[in-house]
Amino acid sequence: MATLVWLTPALIALFLYGIGQGLIKKNIGDVPPARFCLYYVVAKAIVNLGYFLTQDHPAPFSPENREFMLLGMLAYILDGAGWIMYFESIVAGPITIVGTLSAAYSAPTVLFGYLILGEALRTMQYGGVALVILGCVGLSYSPPDAASPVKGKRWIPLAVGALLVWGLAQTTAKHAYGIAGSSEVNMSLFNTIGGALTLGLYGLLRDKGGHHSLANWGKSFLPMAMMAGGDLGVIIATSSGPISLVTPISSAYPVVTILFASYALKEKITPLQYACIMLVILGMFLAP
Repeated sequence: MATLVWLTPALIALFLYGIGQGLIKKNIGDVPPARFCLYYVVAKAIVNLGYFLTQDHPAPFSPENREFMLLGMLAYILDGAGWIMYFESIVAGPITIVGTLSAAYSAPTVLFGYLILGEALRTMQYGGVALVILGCVGLSYSPPDAASPVKGKRWIPLAVGALLVWGLAQTTAKHAYGIAGSSEVNMSLFNTIGGALTLGLYGLLRDKGGHHSLANWGKSFLPMAMMAGGDLGVIIATSSGPISLVTPISSAYPVVTILFASYALKEKITPLQYACIMLVILGMFLAP
């Protein structure tokens, strides 16, 4: 029963992330990264503040809760910084490698969870986590595009940095829940503020302008709201579950995205993708 307390929101996050990514591909796949960030921050604000304003919570900025507030803010400033590094690495490097590498961000989280938080899983759970990560990496792989040559190696530290910073962000958030006065409701507020300070500023500074029509905002809202809802599910799951399991399970959303794309976009699932889907399903069965 205790497992269901964190596993349920983690699985909901997986589903929301997966469908959200599929809708992004369908509705706003050609939106540049800076504008994507703006859409994402607005959706975060609506979803998270709606949750924050309708749930009981301790005073988020009271002196006795200051340590939790600072760590919560730090966690989601790191998270936003990881997204910025990821977007910059996509611009500078091959998406075939960057996308595949980013799918393994659960690995540093598991490592940091062990080294920093002292989270130790059973051997079978580590095996399940490894299968989930391997399956997600395989699902994120795409053949290199010979028409898009890569200039320079700036993308390498950016891509690796995103991987490590995301892991630190998740570990910091989990560490914050061990402090007196912690609250997943307040953490949703800090997630919003951290996103605005990083992704919001990045979007405002890097957006090259263009037409911001109501139609574009409308098309973006549902997929962005589902992504923000996934973030909220992870926030809730992290409050009671081991980060070494919450992150790998919630990040297995490529399975849902590929199945959605197969049904809604009529994309063919390859034999490699079928094999990777089976790896993820087996890993998720072993992990909890």
